Amino acid sequence: MVDVGRFGIWSSKLREGGGEAVEAVEELDRLGFGAVWFGMASVPAAGELLAASSRIAVATGILSIWQYDAAMVAEQAAAVEDRHPGRLLLGLGVSHAPLAKDYRKPYSAMVDYLDALDSASAPLPKESRALAALGPRMLRLAAERTAGAHPYLVDAQFVARARETLGAGPLLAPEVKVVLSADPAEARRIGRETVDMYTRLPNYTDNWLRMGFEEKDFADGGSDRLIDSVVVWGDDDTIRARLAEFHDAGADHVAVQVLDGAPDRHPREGWRRLAGLLELR
Repeated sequence: MVDVGRFGIWSSKLREGGGEAVEAVEELDRLGFGAVWFGMASVPAAGELLAASSRIAVATGILSIWQYDAAMVAEQAAAVEDRHPGRLLLGLGVSHAPLAKDYRKPYSAMVDYLDALDSASAPLPKESRALAALGPRMLRLAAERTAGAHPYLVDAQFVARARETLGAGPLLAPEVKVVLSADPAEARRIGRETVDMYTRLPNYTDNWLRMGFEEKDFADGGSDRLIDSVVVWGDDDTIRARLAEFHDAGADHVAVQVLDGAPDRHPREGWRRLAGLLELR
């Protein structure tokens, strides 16, 4: 299994590649994070980030199965693995009906995609892939056919239930949003700016309903109750304690997405502060 460590950084900004992304990954490697995760991912982009570093793992979070042919992905992953052995984790997901062309039964489509990866000329090993899993069926599939699960926009209580479903062995690596502010109004405003788009995507709202939220929690970018559940904020001690709750609930790895209200730039100062409060070095 790919060693992703206890903490990683999740950033959609890294998908843009180029010099700034390379510098960012080099620094995250030095800061002691175990992995970087990047959204709307591709295998070649992951290869570029791996080439920029010497130790850190790179995980796609998440590669949409509707966007990339399985045989091509397996071939690309094999080439990256040859250059950077044991450092690529292919996170796969079914995306969302409003966003994906030709969207169909997601569970069956994922089973077919995994079958195609297994039968490719360069099969992608089970240990090198994970699923964006929220529902029980997809979590069980993640445990059976991949290294484990990478759930997004969840809380520690969800993680505890997911660990029960997965069992003791598989990787459980939730994404967790963090605002490094103890000001409730500022933290919720920044969190809500990011969470808002997800309140209109059924995969997430259905999961939040299973988590005990109500339809009213999805209005106006998310209620304070929802934001406080899926976005960690507070002073350093509070943030450290809340992130520890995820590990205590059964997470092997926490992929932290630092939110600072400026999505057009890499939150590098926030990453440095996070590395310090987590004492990664």
